[in-house]
Amino acid sequence: MFFSKKVAMKRDFLRKLVLGFSLVAGLGLSMHARSEDEAPDALIKRLSVDVLDTIKADKSIRAGDMGKVVALVDARILPNLNFQRMTASAVGPAWRQATPDQQKKLQDEFKILLVRTYAGALAQVTDQTVSMKPMRAGADDKEVIVRTEVKGSGDPIQLDYRLEKTPGQGAGWKIYNINVLGVWLVENYKSQFAAEINAKGLDGLITTLVERNKANAKKSS
Repeated sequence: MFFSKKVAMKRDFLRKLVLGFSLVAGLGLSMHARSEDEAPDALIKRLSVDVLDTIKADKSIRAGDMGKVVALVDARILPNLNFQRMTASAVGPAWRQATPDQQKKLQDEFKILLVRTYAGALAQVTDQTVSMKPMRAGADDKEVIVRTEVKGSGDPIQLDYRLEKTPGQGAGWKIYNINVLGVWLVENYKSQFAAEINAKGLDGLITTLVERNKANAKKSS
């Protein structure tokens, strides 16, 4: 089942994923603050520190103000993510058969799902700091993994990021997958989406996402 009891039992664990998004999002940073020549680990470190400071200073974000969280995601987080690649990877082979309208709906509903599911975890940010792990990458690599660990009053949280070097306008490093405690975000959803697509098709997956998002909206209202 798409949203099974097993998934629900992991809610507390999965909600920590929002911290991963927040740590790389660059809340409070303008797009021109990014440098295409900046190393990926330096980028993650800079954004992590800035974002943690922003969250700690904003009571409404920590309190789970959904309107503010959604606005911040649209304005600050998505520009730092290759969200189309994330959604396409989560949907799997069926993405190539999806119409442009279906692809747009999938991206929109997937974004809402992530934001509404994990927004409450922002309230957990208190005294966390970020520790960077050594990165192994060549000068010409176009895709890398940056490994970090978030330390605070509780157990350390492993946060790893897959980034790709994007060319052209807005060139620089963008995140397309996040690993929390050994579980990659895209892979976590890929198996769930595949089961729904096999049972009901792409439109069925979209409908399920819409219904789930409406239910989450009622819970948070």
